[in-house]
Amino acid sequence: MSELRVAIIGAGEMGAAVGRRLHECAARVMTSVAGRSASSIERVRRAGLELIDDDARLADEAEFVLSIVPPGVAVEVANRYREVIRQSPAKPYFVECNAIAPATTRRIHEMMRDIRFIDAGIIGGPPAAGTQDPSKGPRFYASGEFAPELMRLGKYGLDVAVLDGPVGAASALKLAYAGMTKGFIALAATMIHAASREGLADALRDELARTQPGYLKRAELAIPDMFPKAYRWVAEMEQIAEYIGSEHEGAHIYDGMAQLYEWIASELKRPDSRDLASLAEFCRKK
Repeated sequence: MSELRVAIIGAGEMGAAVGRRLHECAARVMTSVAGRSASSIERVRRAGLELIDDDARLADEAEFVLSIVPPGVAVEVANRYREVIRQSPAKPYFVECNAIAPATTRRIHEMMRDIRFIDAGIIGGPPAAGTQDPSKGPRFYASGEFAPELMRLGKYGLDVAVLDGPVGAASALKLAYAGMTKGFIALAATMIHAASREGLADALRDELARTQPGYLKRAELAIPDMFPKAYRWVAEMEQIAEYIGSEHEGAHIYDGMAQLYEWIASELKRPDSRDLASLAEFCRKK
């Protein structure tokens, strides 16, 4: 099996973990850490990724360029790399992996019309270290003309599934899934907070334990895990609202969830936040 060459743009928690999995499966994985924090640089080094802080060289060295960044900067990143990819002799595939609305994905595709473009939606958490099993990690759904090419990453530890659909299909599936899973977390956090404010947290917990134990267990796990990610989910909820479209179809629900996650992110900066303390306490009780 010849060495696969992949560039990861935005090696945050997910990007670094995906890069590490590919690296553990003998792919050559590169990224740029220009302008990143010391903790981000250390995370990339631990993942075993090769550092190339030159956009043109990164594109020249790669067969696939995976954009795994916060949804709010997906268009900016694509715009940054379109010319270097277009001019690269290697002509790598640009893989748009972000949680953005199908319309946003199609806009990026149009912007990169001369580039081999793959729409990809990542469903699931970052792959764990130390295993090459594709089932132990997220699934990459891919769509568009060049989507079958992404199956090559399946030989390097990633779970890849190709959808029979155009660019935008993979993004749509990702947002439909995220709208349900992260929407659940937003609804649970909202009502637990409201019940706690009225002194009814214990009563709500007891009733959930009696009639909805699965719902309670999911909230106990998901809400604390959400806190450090809330700031990233603001733009994702806004993209879901754009995907849904009109208010009467429910778009305003996700605009409200974006505001909720923005509020949670701001409360995290306050060490004395009683509101977040009540949510954490609800999830700790057994």
